Amino acid sequence: MDNNLETNKKPNRLINESSPYLLQHAYNPVNWFSWCREAFEKAKKEDKPIFLSIGYSTCHWCHVMAHESFENEEVAQILNQNYIAIKVDREERPDIDKIYMNICQIMTGSGGWPLTIFMTPNMEPFFAGTYFPRTSKYRRIGLIELLLKISEIWKIKRKEIIGTSKELIKILKKEQLVSRTEDLNEGIFHKAFDILSNLFDKKNGGFGDMPKFPNPQILGFLLRYWKRYKNKNALYMVEKTLKAMYLGGIYDHIGFGFHRYSIDANWRVPHFEKMIYDQALIANILIELYQATGNEHYEKIAKEIIIYIIREMHMPDGGFYSAEDADSEGIEGKFYLWTEKEIQNISEEKDAELIIKIFNIKKNGNFSNSTGKMNGVNNILYQTKSLKEISTELNIEFNKFNLWFERVRNILFNYRNKRVHPYKDDKILTDWNGLVLAMLAKAARVFNEPEYLKLSESLIRFIYVNLISKNGRLLHRYRNGKSEILGNLNDYAFMIWGLIEFFETTFNSEYLEKALNLNKILIEHFWNNIHGGFYFISDEGEKLLIRQKDIYDGAIPSGNSVSILNLLRLGKILMRPEFENMGKKY
Repeated sequence: MDNNLETNKKPNRLINESSPYLLQHAYNPVNWFSWCREAFEKAKKEDKPIFLSIGYSTCHWCHVMAHESFENEEVAQILNQNYIAIKVDREERPDIDKIYMNICQIMTGSGGWPLTIFMTPNMEPFFAGTYFPRTSKYRRIGLIELLLKISEIWKIKRKEIIGTSKELIKILKKEQLVSRTEDLNEGIFHKAFDILSNLFDKKNGGFGDMPKFPNPQILGFLLRYWKRYKNKNALYMVEKTLKAMYLGGIYDHIGFGFHRYSIDANWRVPHFEKMIYDQALIANILIELYQATGNEHYEKIAKEIIIYIIREMHMPDGGFYSAEDADSEGIEGKFYLWTEKEIQNISEEKDAELIIKIFNIKKNGNFSNSTGKMNGVNNILYQTKSLKEISTELNIEFNKFNLWFERVRNILFNYRNKRVHPYKDDKILTDWNGLVLAMLAKAARVFNEPEYLKLSESLIRFIYVNLISKNGRLLHRYRNGKSEILGNLNDYAFMIWGLIEFFETTFNSEYLEKALNLNKILIEHFWNNIHGGFYFISDEGEKLLIRQKDIYDGAIPSGNSVSILNLLRLGKILMRPEFENMGKKY
């Protein structure tokens, strides 16, 4: 979805924002506010509930809801008359998103984006959901009907609404009071391994059924479990999963990099968006797996991911962009799909036959997307056998076969490169760049690649020039020369991680000093003195509904889990037992 800035439509307030996601909604007929004091004051003054919509710029279903509802005059009229509407970019404001996503999960048992919240002018939520169609269908209430119903309830059942919101907030606050019921011991590692073993998909790799997510944190745990306890099954699960992911459609075989997740159990049908944090975390595991096994195949995949992020996600000044969309030209996955006829037209006959065999291309297609469009002749490229297996079957020497494959892959890449590319979210986020830094610094060390070291150093320089405030605090987001939003726990934790990795690669104490300085700020302004651990936002940050302490890993590791490791590493490197003791107080 491209920013629609060249239009005769009148812009709303979001036109003055820097967020790509908010700018995508700048020409909606909805009178959107960003998250600001003015919006809440207006809601109080006019005695209106708040309609909060949270998403991000490369989110497919956010685009669907925007086109269906937020660009619709009828929906806009209902919203403008009865609500104060607020748009939030979850990647810019994860502090806000985490609070209201937890509310959604408490109320509905699930979550996702776009996140839809109804709340009082005091930020107190009373109804939550995700995607709503404009009119009732798919056994879901339509947004129009929902808006009218809640507006009516707000007028006649205000006490019940406020009571509901108070109860939700109590539950939310109670969930924050997580305390350890027993001392940590090795039995917890064995219990976690047993659970993962039971969840492991022996046929396809990965854990559970579908959808399938990469879960690099789980793979990292299993790799360490193998190393500590010499458990071959732990290593097998890691290798089986990564090999299956690499062969599947979740991997971009032509331009490299991993898509967000697979909607099926065997990794074939991807959700096509690409996130920079996935590339960093998956590449990091591949680097460690190469260290563990010496298998150059894992080095190859890691380097392909790095090729992708340098080519597509690296800005000249040193930072890395956030994400690429699932959609192009308004259609999910269009950029990545192929027809058999296309392959035949751009390749020599023998090449085309082999490409079709390698990537399981069908004349009538092997793909239809979630909107039902483009089905019939389009193909996702995936492999059921590795190139080495295919070369053996064909009795072709592997190095020769690999050279052939690289030649035809480049032909396909150059052809595809002429298509309309997916939209790119070009904001720079400190936390996600910290993950990239950690990966690149480790890759430089393990693969002895000077280019990766230069990229790491350039990235550090970019952060310290553009994303450090005058008083030495990290800032969260940079875009178009503007750095804004006070840094959160993840910004500090991931940058410290990256700086430690860079120090271990170069042994330049300047970078260890930088890590220590950031760690000092983290302890002074984020530490929970009562229960231990770090709050997600600092004591200098905006006062929200609650001050959260996020301890669970999700798509990215939690700032607390990374901070524990940072404290232990700094304690060992510097012989500072107080850091190790802090890590034990979680």
